[in-house]
Amino acid sequence: MNKRLSMMGIALLVIAIVYSACSSPAAAPAATPAPAEAAAATAATTEAAATTATEAAPAAEAAAPAAQTGSLLDTVKSRGKVICGVNNQLPGFGVVDQNGSYAGFDIDFCKAVAAAVLGDQNAVEYKYASSNDRFTLVKTGEIDVLFRNSTWTTTRDSAEVGMEFMPVNFYDGQGMMVRKDSGIKTIEDMDGATVCVQSGTTTELNLADYFRARGLEFEPVVFEDNDKTLAAYDEGRCDGFTTDKSGLVASQTKMQVPADHMILEDTMSKEPLAGAVSQGDPAWADAVRWVVYGLIQAEESGVTSANVQDMLKSEDPTIKRLLGVEGELGSKLGLPNDYMVKVIEQVGNYGEIWDRNLGPDTPFNLPRGLNAQWTDGGLLYTPPFR
Repeated sequence: MNKRLSMMGIALLVIAIVYSACSSPAAAPAATPAPAEAAAATAATTEAAATTATEAAPAAEAAAPAAQTGSLLDTVKSRGKVICGVNNQLPGFGVVDQNGSYAGFDIDFCKAVAAAVLGDQNAVEYKYASSNDRFTLVKTGEIDVLFRNSTWTTTRDSAEVGMEFMPVNFYDGQGMMVRKDSGIKTIEDMDGATVCVQSGTTTELNLADYFRARGLEFEPVVFEDNDKTLAAYDEGRCDGFTTDKSGLVASQTKMQVPADHMILEDTMSKEPLAGAVSQGDPAWADAVRWVVYGLIQAEESGVTSANVQDMLKSEDPTIKRLLGVEGELGSKLGLPNDYMVKVIEQVGNYGEIWDRNLGPDTPFNLPRGLNAQWTDGGLLYTPPFR
């Protein structure tokens, strides 16, 4: 019996132990780490976060837009002059006269920009831009703006070349000059001819396209600048000389006997000539763009260098905005509100620039043609000044 009681006691003791275990809390609270352990854990977490942030930084920098630098407009204002890339070999458009001064149609557009930005048409440094390096000079910042009988094309307007073209200031087309005694009446008569042409130009490309499309053979005789190309033709080294028709008219005045030559009626291409600045600077591009538009609008509105002060009293809303009497168009462009008053006073309007350099009282006497105002059947047309 004692043995039975002992067994029962052991059984009761086991049950008590099991019951005690089963009735304990389901999960004991986590032990609070010691201060040293907590500090170590915090440091490890911080280090991991810092490492992650450092690794992510390059990706974030790559995704962020590049920091905006100051516009060339501000640089020009601080410098006190506009550096303008031009031709110096094309009479009527860009030449150096006997006094060493630059003159011509394109030169006056450089002056207009200087008058608008700096208030002085003479605040210009002219830099010769050849047909081969003109766009490089713009991209590298050696010149601020290019006004050099340059054709606006898709490739030049793309990121590859990186030009941002201004409004067309001269609508032209490629032509051909030959000797009057050559027997050549049209380009169709030039199969197998030699043609003097300037390298690095759309002229060179158009020549090949035009002849190839008509099944004509020719031999190009290529030179780097206009003077050498013209001289070679004048010396009889080529049967024909090709460039823009305006350039042919200008070049003919430099020949030994201009009357011995003629320009064929054929037009080989469209040549919209325009100024250009480098892409990526909208403030500078807008300032130059609206100077060109201002010259065109001034002629349309009848505002000239002779009457601009009187026109300040005009009730015409467009003239008021153009001259800065009403609104703040100039300040929105980073220019004085009366910037076009300064331009017109000093340089004139588009028509005055044309007449001074290419008009009836010049050796060229070029008809306006496509370069007339839209109201006169031409292509000159501006967005609204408002």
